[in-house]
Amino acid sequence: MNSITPATIGKTLLAAVLCTAAVACSKKVKEEAPPQEPTTPATTQTPSTPGAYTPEDLDTDACLRQRVVYFDLDQDSLRPEFQSIVACHAKYLRDRPTSRMTLEGNADERGSRDYNVGLGERRGNAVSSAIQANGGSVSQTTVVSYGEERPVCTDSTEDCWAKNRRVEIVYTAK
Repeated sequence: MNSITPATIGKTLLAAVLCTAAVACSKKVKEEAPPQEPTTPATTQTPSTPGAYTPEDLDTDACLRQRVVYFDLDQDSLRPEFQSIVACHAKYLRDRPTSRMTLEGNADERGSRDYNVGLGERRGNAVSSAIQANGGSVSQTTVVSYGEERPVCTDSTEDCWAKNRRVEIVYTAK
């Protein structure tokens, strides 16, 4: 014969109260559907963000139209007045990850051919480093040195030599 004792009744009532309390205190969580992705068709172009450069800016923006960086005699360090130009081109590369540029280093006619080729390369690398320091990617730039082989001026004067000590920025992919 089964005997029900007051202790058994107390335990049963306690269990019932706890279950009721647990059910009453539980939060009801309303399930929501996950947010839906917009159904716009995918494009191959970079999305337009405010302030981002576009290929058209290469011909219209005053800063980006400046594509020559000049150097002092026998120097391969960037002159301060060209920092802002390099920063504009670095921003263009950041805004347009598929764009590419060639940095063409040049020297004047003074010095040996080998020295001038090396100097042109160091100048191109200086511009490349400045572009990287401003957020451009090394994979977007290529450095080429022409040494003294591509002068823009052929007179043997200081003014002419100064025009030949340069790096030209040439976009190969916009």
